[in-house]
Amino acid sequence: MKKIYLSALLVSSLVMAEDTKYDESNKLITHTEFGYISTTGNTNTKTYALDSKIKKGFDKHLFALSFDGQYAEDSNVETKNKYLLELTYDYELTDRLGFKYLFGYKDDKFSGYNYQLYTGPGVSYKAIKTSTQNLSVDSIILYSKDKFEDVDYDSADNIIAYPNPDNIAIARTTKGDTDNYTSFRLNAVYEWQVLEDLKFTQDVSYRTEVNDMDNYFVNSKTAFSSKISDMFSAGISYKVDYVNMEADGKKPTDKTLTATLSIDY
Repeated sequence: MKKIYLSALLVSSLVMAEDTKYDESNKLITHTEFGYISTTGNTNTKTYALDSKIKKGFDKHLFALSFDGQYAEDSNVETKNKYLLELTYDYELTDRLGFKYLFGYKDDKFSGYNYQLYTGPGVSYKAIKTSTQNLSVDSIILYSKDKFEDVDYDSADNIIAYPNPDNIAIARTTKGDTDNYTSFRLNAVYEWQVLEDLKFTQDVSYRTEVNDMDNYFVNSKTAFSSKISDMFSAGISYKVDYVNMEADGKKPTDKTLTATLSIDY
């Protein structure tokens, strides 16, 4: 999986911020946030963070592709390996109302899921449109598929956690189940141009199974960015990934605080 992140860094210029201003419909616009930390000596760690989006519009049609990934290792042992890929299509029905279609794929080696996939149609609405503030919300009905990871056990019947750096012998393996269900997602994106060179962004999504409301997922990103030049910005973001029905041996909340350098063009 490490190769995925290194490859993503090489093509990061292809990624773009999700901005639903259709008046720029013929432009290809990209936004890339990159964070990197490396330590050597008493500790030997590496941490990568890449949050990138690309947007291309054609008249009333808008396509957006986003990639959000984090990878970390400590003394060459993986401690984080996670990415989320989403593709959206928007069609402008009115100045504020639109049709939306979403495809999403999530892979997190430390979550207990082998992968999560979801796709379906919905509607979007621009609740606030001013020179300094924008609020867009969308509501989507989804087909969801969750593939749980296989669980390995040692001879004492203890769970062997990924990535098993000590190479503990596997005594038995329980195959992970696959859960297919209908779900519903609400998403809100708020942007506030606080100052000429300072921007605040809040992105929150809630996805739940229709027939079991206890099976739900919440994702949040809170970010501040400050312009350095026309192309570069410095920023800080705080991400929360919450799973209400977490897998055995896993914690429900995953939090990430990242300082980033952003590129927009």
